Amino acid sequence: MNGTRPAAVLPGELAGKRAVVTGGSRGIGAAIVRNLLDAGASVVTSARTPTEHTPSGAEFVRADVSTPEGVREFADAALAHLGGVDIVVNNAGGCRTFNTVLDLEKDWQYTMDLNFLAAVRLNAALVPSMRERGGGVIVHVSTIATISAYPMIVHYAAAKSALETYSKGLAAELAPEGIRVVAVSPGNVTTPGADAGRRQVIDFLGQDPEENADIWANEIPLGRIGEVHDVADAVAFLISPRAAWITGSNLVIDGGRTASL
Repeated sequence: MNGTRPAAVLPGELAGKRAVVTGGSRGIGAAIVRNLLDAGASVVTSARTPTEHTPSGAEFVRADVSTPEGVREFADAALAHLGGVDIVVNNAGGCRTFNTVLDLEKDWQYTMDLNFLAAVRLNAALVPSMRERGGGVIVHVSTIATISAYPMIVHYAAAKSALETYSKGLAAELAPEGIRVVAVSPGNVTTPGADAGRRQVIDFLGQDPEENADIWANEIPLGRIGEVHDVADAVAFLISPRAAWITGSNLVIDGGRTASL
């Protein structure tokens, strides 16, 4: 072994496929977009703002998918650019507040809109195109917080739990039409948003950041925080024809963090 990470995709295996990815300007979303491009797909992605990490080669649409208007604008732009859709990755998500369970009320609607209803709305807009093309793949990016929810992010965990239940129901409904629906649940991964979130949690708990620098890695049996490619490469496989008999599943990608829960 020379330490080189193996290729996540087979060159050309998604040639001619048309993909839509939310939240593709950085982190896991950007890595998913890069893999799709490497596999030969045409990609349209969205975020509130572009970043230097937005992969070149993808069509970028500025859109806030936490709103019905933002989803509609993004879906219309994607269909206009691609002419049809084969792959949808609902990756956008996160939470903007950390608090006690009873003090989270003001942020519940936004968190549900971004983490759950954005996917419901985007799928409703794009599944008709998949039906016209005779099949497709939908991926929902969830979280292991649905398995072991911390009180300060229970609104996020609840929204993602709804997403997982919806994902299973949608998979059962669309399977006879050749449309697969799968979910992935990442654990702690190094991304700009997740890194900031971990710092906020440590601050919320009143802990010393330096003393708790390794707290997240120490609870992972494989001994490290995940990298974006750990998740994006699994998504690439689930999208590919190699996963043609997988639907309705939720793949946990967390270094063993929840294995004993």
